[in-house]
This record gives sequence, C-alpha cells and structure tokens, in this order.
Amino acid sequence: MLAKLSTRPAVRRCTGAGAITLTLLGAGLPAGAATPPQPDLSRFYRQKVTWSACPGTAAKGLQCGKVTVPLDYARPGTGTLDLALARRPATGPSRGSLVLNFGGPGGAGVSTLAASGRDYLALTDGYDVVTFDPRGVGRSSPVSCGEDTQGAVAGDTADRNDPKALMAQLRKVAAECVRHSGPVLTHIGTVNVSRDLDVIRQALGDDKLNYLGFSYGTRIGAVYATQFPGKVGRMALDGVDTLTEPLSEQGLAGAEGQQTALDDFLDWCVKDRGCPFGRDRRTAGDQVLKLVRSLDERPVPTGFGGRFNGQDLVGAIAHGLYSKELWPALERAVLSLVDDGDTRKAETFTAGGSGPAHRSGGALADEANVPVDNLSAALMAVNCADDPDRPGDGQITKDIARLRAAYEKASPVFGRYRLVEQLMCYGRPRGTDFIRDRVKDVDTPKMLLVGTRGDPATPYRWTMETAHRLGPSAVVLDNKGEGHTGYPSSKCVRRKIDDFLLYGSLPADGSSCPADRAG
Repeated sequence: MLAKLSTRPAVRRCTGAGAITLTLLGAGLPAGAATPPQPDLSRFYRQKVTWSACPGTAAKGLQCGKVTVPLDYARPGTGTLDLALARRPATGPSRGSLVLNFGGPGGAGVSTLAASGRDYLALTDGYDVVTFDPRGVGRSSPVSCGEDTQGAVAGDTADRNDPKALMAQLRKVAAECVRHSGPVLTHIGTVNVSRDLDVIRQALGDDKLNYLGFSYGTRIGAVYATQFPGKVGRMALDGVDTLTEPLSEQGLAGAEGQQTALDDFLDWCVKDRGCPFGRDRRTAGDQVLKLVRSLDERPVPTGFGGRFNGQDLVGAIAHGLYSKELWPALERAVLSLVDDGDTRKAETFTAGGSGPAHRSGGALADEANVPVDNLSAALMAVNCADDPDRPGDGQITKDIARLRAAYEKASPVFGRYRLVEQLMCYGRPRGTDFIRDRVKDVDTPKMLLVGTRGDPATPYRWTMETAHRLGPSAVVLDNKGEGHTGYPSSKCVRRKIDDFLLYGSLPADGSSCPADRAG
C-alpha cells in the first residue's frame, strides 16, 4: 500500500461559517488588517478511515488504511497526498485512538508498528493504537536522492580540505533530491506533518489528539501543541528533541553522545570472543576507525547492486547503539561484514530510523517499493525544512576546517558523518522560522516529557530546555538510565507513560526513574 501523490486539481466546495480551517494561516497580520479568506479544508476534515487487513504481513491483527491531505495547505486545490496508516485495535472498550510516531525524521510508522507492535500492547487496553508514515516517508510519497548520496559526500569529499569540491557535491546532491522526489519535497517538514496529524485526528473520529512521540516525534508533538492547543488530549514525549539549536549544534551534540555510547559498547564487546574489534579495549576504538576508513576507500558491494562504504557502517553503528538490547545483533552484523563481506545484517540497522529500538519481522508486502535511501533522504529534507539557517559559500569556505576539527574532536568515528548531515542543507531552500520562533508557551493540558540521562541522540538538557520553552504545561520525568528514549528499556518509564495515557495519572514534575530499570 504505497501511498500515491496526486496533482490533479481538487474540487472546491463552498462552505459556511462552520468550515474547519487552520489557525496558522492568518497569524502574523498587522493590527487592524483584514483577515484574508481561509483555504477550504472541509473536504479533508470530512474523511473517515476505512480499515482493512495489511497486505503480506505476519503481524497478526494489524490493520491498514489511508488519509488524504493537501500537498500545499495554502493552496489545497493544487494536489493531494495519501498518507499510509496502520492500527492495532483496542482489545476492549476504547476511549478513542492513541497516535504513535517512532521518530526519525524519516522513520516509517507503519513498518515499525508491524515489526514491534507487541511492545505497545498494554496501550490497546484503552486505545486503538495508530501510527502513520509522515509525508515523504515510507508509503506516503517517499522522497529519495538516488543511490548513496550521503555516503558519497562523506566518503568522497568531507575528508578533503577543498570547500569548493564539497559545495559542488552538495549542490549536486540537492539537485538529485529534487529530481528523484517530485513535488512533495517542497512541502515536507514538521509544520505540514502537524497539520496532517490534525486531519488524521479528525478522520479517526477523535475530538482530542492522544499522542505518544519518540525522539523526532517529540518535535511533531510540540509543533502540534502550538498549532492546535485546543485539540491536545493526553500527550507524552519521550527522548525530547531540541526546538532551538541550529543543525550545527545538534550535530556536535549527536556526535558526542554517539561516541559515548560507542565507548560503552566497546567496553562490553571486548569481553566477548566474537567481538569484531578484538579483545583489547585499548585498541578497539582504533579498530573501529580503521574499518570505517578502509570501507570509505574500498566500499564493498551490496546484494542490491549498490556500495556499502564506511559512512554507511557509521550510520549502522549509530542506530545499533540506541539500545543495549541491540548490541549483540550489532556485534554479529559487523562480524559478518568483516569475516564474509556480507552487508545484509549491517544494512538492517541503516534502515532503523532515529527512534526507539524495534525488532525485525512483520514486514509488509510493498516494502520493496520504498526507495532504499528514503530514511536518509527524508531525514535531510525534514531537518532542512525545519531549520532557517543556510551557510553561504563564503561561510563554508571560512568555517569548514574549524567545523571538521570540532566534529572529529567530538568523535573520530561519528564526526564526519554528523558534519555532513549538518552541511546537507546547503543548496536547498531556506527552512521555516516557525519552530524556532513560535513553538513556545503552549496553552494545553499537562504533557509528560521524558528525558534519559544517557541518551546518545537526544541529550537530557534538550528535555529541560524544551520543557522550559513549552511552559507550565510541561511535566518532566527524569530517567536515570541509558539508551535512546526510555519507554523501550525502562519498566519504570513504561509504567509512568502507560499510567498517564491510559488513566491520566501524571508523575510529579521532576520525579525520576532509577538507572537499574527495575521499575
């Protein structure tokens, strides 16, 4: 069920005063100015989801559906998108739907729920548990930049002291993304995803949005709370994203966090006979870097006819470090790559997304229709659409050596990978100011924000910064544990989130969960 994009003109209908419109479209007008006519969105808000069995999945009880949204909310008659949805129906009386977003940007909700839906079965005691593939992701008009674009930039140019070559490569990648992605690329980003989420809420028949967002999904939740404060029900945000830091600072924080997580992994790995980086902890870190550089110089072929280079391995390791539960599988994946040149296990990690860890299995029949680079292409597209900063030629020429040194100091392994991520917006249109300037001081019911002290992707300080920015509505739970997000690994966090979502029972602001995860 790969959702299609339609650019056929939509039929416009005259509506009365009861038409549903978006509050954002009239924002920012000078005092006394007349409110311009609002686009008619009523046909989108009149939808109801039709659920049916998901094609070709082993995930029992999973149902699939779709919702149609405008490509451009300012001009809803110029085209539409079909967004892919999936749900696990409530096992008993339901208080409505609970919408999940597992993170990213670029993480596909439908395949994740198919693979790991049992991790959220407790929530079906009171809800239909629903997820969706955001626009540009998975089965919802997926964006693409062609084969191995990020790896090509990282492996071929990021290590050269040649800003002009790097800028030329980045411009080439930006053009390839436009060529492969189509019209959805210019309408991607969290502000539009939040608007889509409100259409989904209405199509599910819910007066209020009950929502659990992980990692990037917390950004979606915060933007939704700003755009639709009167529609917020019970909202929990786990692994809280930043709303204010530019991509350059986010990249440095990510590199530092991932290096710490890699060090912890190596402490564990060298105690096992099968560790692909040897048994000597003093040299294990050098072995990781040696393998990455070797693959950058001589990529190995994949089973799909592509190439797997060092930066692909770095991405795989990054996703494998999100949870200690994944460490044995990551060890086996790297060992298979080193011993046999087999990239398949490592490639399963590169498709993992920046959200909570999930198990394999439950794939859907149309998964092969999603471009292999959709995760990385969507991650770049959304982050660039959400960020207004754009380095110019002169700034890159001036700063590239300093930036490279700072990133490689933060992490010899992840520094280049994260630096390329933050440079990838070069050559793309400037992103929105809305998130940085307007997402704050929300007037909503209390929301639960969970920050994990040892989170390698979303540092705990982001939870505190975002809570302060959102204002009195934010209630913080301090998870003393490790790993990306708390719900998958901490019984205490899971219980407190479930109690809030199912029963409305909030922990006290500033309360904590222990590091031993004993709950």
